[in-house]
Amino acid sequence: MERPHIFAHRGASGYAPENTMAAFRKALEMGADGIELDVHLSKDGHLIVCHDETLQRTTDGMGWIKDLTLEEIRKYDGGSWFGEGFQGEKVPLLEEVLDLIQPTKVLLNVEIKNGIVIYPGIERRVINLIRRYALEERTIISSFYHHSLVESKKIDPLIKTGVLYVAGWVEPWEYARKLQADALHPAYHNIDAAFVEGCRTYGIEINTYTVNEEIDMKRLAGIGVTGIITNYPDKAICMVHQLHGNAAEIK
Repeated sequence: MERPHIFAHRGASGYAPENTMAAFRKALEMGADGIELDVHLSKDGHLIVCHDETLQRTTDGMGWIKDLTLEEIRKYDGGSWFGEGFQGEKVPLLEEVLDLIQPTKVLLNVEIKNGIVIYPGIERRVINLIRRYALEERTIISSFYHHSLVESKKIDPLIKTGVLYVAGWVEPWEYARKLQADALHPAYHNIDAAFVEGCRTYGIEINTYTVNEEIDMKRLAGIGVTGIITNYPDKAICMVHQLHGNAAEIK
């Protein structure tokens, strides 16, 4: 059994402010196989890396990303809330993250944050940028708004997509097949060996979130999930190495 990919959730967000360049650099330093991030569209059409639709939780600013220009968003401090050492961290652009990971072998999970706000054309903007950086083979697009996954496949049938969801679905691999999705991205509570076997039968990958406890990491790695999305990539890497050995490589 191959060891799972370890994705740093919003970067190594257990150690640095989420969805900042500091968190993404920390994830790379820790040896994460991939990073997970969230994207919105600013008022002037830039792909903004942030989890929430508004800025007030993770910056010292306020307002909806959709109503603000890049220049306005950049005025705010996105790091001080986490710790004094991160004062001055800015909300990044997707391009900046791609600049960071392009020279590496790191995988990328882009969550499109359509839903509460609908961003017309965001799927094409994301895919065009991924193409510009030649990262198609290392990227998976995920979303809770499954229309975005369908649209992404229309734009590029070869781009990988992952179905984000919370509830415990019956035979979710059938839904993934209907959407022509490559993966399911369920909350980790819903996964057992039968779930993994059902997905494996149809070639559906499983990247599960947000797995922060070592006991859960061990269980999920042991039953064969494809990827573990965690705020603590160092803990997950240590755990899977214990199970699979330091020499176990991802193919």
